Amino acid sequence: MPERTEAVEIRTALVRLRRATGLPVVFGGLLQDGRRLRIAELNGARSTALHGLAVGTGNGLGGRAVALARPCAVTDYASARHISHEYDGPVAVEGLRSVVAVPVVVRRRVRGVLYGGLRESSPLGDRILDAAVAAARDVEQALVARGEAREALVRVAEAWEPDGDGAGRPEDGGTGAPAVWEEVRAAHGELRALAPRIADPVLRAELLAVCGRLAAAGGSGGPGVPGVPGGAQGAGRCTLTPREVDVLATVASGATNAGAAERLGLRPETVKGYLRSAMRKLGAGTRGQAVVAARRAGLLP
Repeated sequence: MPERTEAVEIRTALVRLRRATGLPVVFGGLLQDGRRLRIAELNGARSTALHGLAVGTGNGLGGRAVALARPCAVTDYASARHISHEYDGPVAVEGLRSVVAVPVVVRRRVRGVLYGGLRESSPLGDRILDAAVAAARDVEQALVARGEAREALVRVAEAWEPDGDGAGRPEDGGTGAPAVWEEVRAAHGELRALAPRIADPVLRAELLAVCGRLAAAGGSGGPGVPGVPGGAQGAGRCTLTPREVDVLATVASGATNAGAAERLGLRPETVKGYLRSAMRKLGAGTRGQAVVAARRAGLLP
């Protein structure tokens, strides 16, 4: 996805890092073309000296963190011997002395760097380092979620296109419709699980909008499944919470309660609670009946 949207994850992580540590300034950015880091996000800065700074791999503290793919820190930036000093000017303008740089590593590839700094020469300590590493991990997970969401959207688009053998769109009821619907339903479950992990509100809303269109298509024309309890006949008027739909979508893909909990970042007991609530609202006696009722109600594809 475009870097300007991925930068939202960097910005969000920096805000959390500053709140968690009390660091006066935090900043960071993404690598461009996999080689050069560009500082695009700053929080707490007194100047614009660091904004837009391009950092080459191996250069300065951040470039060293990129080259080594591990956190690096200095207590006094200007006098540090194990880094190069191409960027001493902008760092001095901002008044930074002690600085930590933590790489964001996604699938063994450095994608960005988060920095935190003090305007005094003082050891940053394990608490700050741990918080910076945790923030970088949050960005990593968010970027992975973005990639998975993009892949799921591509699969939905491909499944929705006529394949030339008469299957056509899923609701057309062609020979390939059942298999297509399974693919669409699997992608829908993935998107529902991924959406809460996306910090970018625009992208999150886009994912949920796609989920809504898929669910509406299923309720209006998708293949039905026998065995719906009588109470589900009124399910079209049922309103489930977003988390109840998330749980049902994950269960519909075949996940156990423990599997659903892992995918959604919830406790198994919480998943059970959402599932019981959804079953009660849908008038269903089993998990399977609840999924079928939700599909008939247009809540799931």
